[in-house]
This record gives sequence, C-alpha cells and structure tokens, in this order.
Amino acid sequence: MRFMRADRLVATLLLMQNRGQVTAAEVAGELEVSVATARRDLEALSTAGVPVYSQPGRGGGWSLVGGARTDLSGLSASEAQALFLLIGPSAAVSPEVKAALRKLVRALPQTFRAEAEAAADATMIDPTAWGERHDDRPAVVEMLQSAVVRRRKVALTYENAARHRSERVVDPWGLVDKDGSWYLIAGTERGRRTFRVDRIVEAEPTDRQAARPDDFALAEAWDEVVGKMEERRSATWATVLIERRFLPILRDHFGRHCHDDGDTEDGRARVRLAAPTPLDIARNLAGWGTQVEVLEPHDVQAELARIGAELAGRYGGGFTAP
Repeated sequence: MRFMRADRLVATLLLMQNRGQVTAAEVAGELEVSVATARRDLEALSTAGVPVYSQPGRGGGWSLVGGARTDLSGLSASEAQALFLLIGPSAAVSPEVKAALRKLVRALPQTFRAEAEAAADATMIDPTAWGERHDDRPAVVEMLQSAVVRRRKVALTYENAARHRSERVVDPWGLVDKDGSWYLIAGTERGRRTFRVDRIVEAEPTDRQAARPDDFALAEAWDEVVGKMEERRSATWATVLIERRFLPILRDHFGRHCHDDGDTEDGRARVRLAAPTPLDIARNLAGWGTQVEVLEPHDVQAELARIGAELAGRYGGGFTAP
C-alpha cells in the first residue's frame, strides 16, 4: 500500500509508538518507500518539534522521547501543534488523513485538543496548479501558521500585481498551499481577502487578538476563491483545430481550461481553450503558426493577425526562407 506524505508521518509516528525504536530501513520496508524518503520523514518530524530523536551507531535508530507509548498523551501542547501542522493540510484532499486526525485528536489530553485542532485546520493543500510551480516554501509561512493557531493579528506590508505597496493589519484565518504557491486568507477592515504569500514583503505578528467567524471553514472559503478566480481565468473561450498528437502540449499550457471536443472529419482534434483575454490565448498559440487553426472567436483571430503583422514588420525585411 502506497502512502501520501501526511499518511506516512502518522504511520511513522504510530510505528515508533508500537516498537519503541525503529530504523529508517524498517520504516521504509513497512511503508513501501525508499530509505531516503523514510529518513526525510523522520527528520521532518524532529525538525518540526515532534519529540523524535535519532541514536547513531550499531543498535541505534529513531525513538520517541520517553520511550514507546500507546497513545499521544505524552506530547506537550507545542509538540502536538507541530505534528498537526505537518499532517493537517492533507486532510482536505484525503478522507483517510481526516479520519486519522480525528483519532489522534481523541488521543490527546483534553487541555490542548483545541490548539491541536486549530493547528490541523490552519493549512490546507490544493494540488491543482494555476501556473508555474514554486518548490521553495516562503519563510514567512511558519510565522503565519503560528499566528493562525494562536489567533494573533499580523501587520503586513503587501505588494500587489501592479507593484503598489500597502500596509495593513489583518486577522489570519488560514493558509493554502496550491501546488507550491501559497495563499493567506484573512479578515480585513473591508472583509475577507486573499493574499499571495510571495507578495508579502514584511510580516510581523502582534499581541492583539485576531477575530475569526465561528462558522469559518478554510476549505469552503478556498472553494469560493477558486470559483471566482476560475471565472476570471476563463473569461474568453476559443475553438481551435490541431493534430491530436499535439493535444497533450496544449493541455500543459492551458490545464483545466483545455477541453477535448472530439475529432473532425480530417482527423484533427477540436479543442476549446480558455484564458482571461483574447490576447492571452493568442500569445499561447502564436508560436504554433499554421499548425493550429482558430475557428472562433474573431477577437482571438484578430490578435493572432496583429502579432503576425508585428513580427513580419520587424523581421520580414531581408529574410530569406531556407
């Protein structure tokens, strides 16, 4: 059975509880992953503050501080938060992880279950990309997670798409990792807002208590954000014809906004594409030349003609075809 990362972290922790001490090779064998992956997971638990430590040398391995446990009652509040921050995000996309989290919460001491649940709900994962993936997690994410869990207002210096900077104090409600691109959903004086974390220039937690609606659900709020964004990203639709063997390349460029409408009589694929503006579609198709035929709309055809005329005007003079 293959495990996603959050499942592996839970399974690794429970494996140590049952055995007292494990090696990376034993974890790898149990969870059907490489030894390198098992070692990274063990190090991730330790780095995050979960009480996991390694003992080098012959007969060594990885153990929980205090020895084997049959439950999580030995974890401190900060250690439980660290664990739930690691595994919580995947609960939005994995029913198995969500079920495991519920069981883990019940195993915690009553005194800090609420904080552990807040840590689990602080972040979610949306695996569907909108564009180029960012593999490096912004350094400010950890501080923002802490502010969400502790319910503390954060002072932000934010740079918008037009590179205009503004300063504001927000109530952080949750973070979303969308295939490596991070977003902060927060309350502001003008209501709920979504901030791209890579556009946060500076962020400083405050001692002021943050307000958060009792009925706020991060997954539901993010669904609304995605819905509005998809409306803007699919404002213009075009119908094109292309050789079917090239369709996977179009899918890479347009993602979920590339719909296969079947084959034409001459064997080409009829495809519907969407983007915010006709120019956005034309820019993506211009490099294809006559390999792509745009049937509609006229606005996209006109943009392609304009781009072609501009290129011919600049490079056409003195050009000799091979």
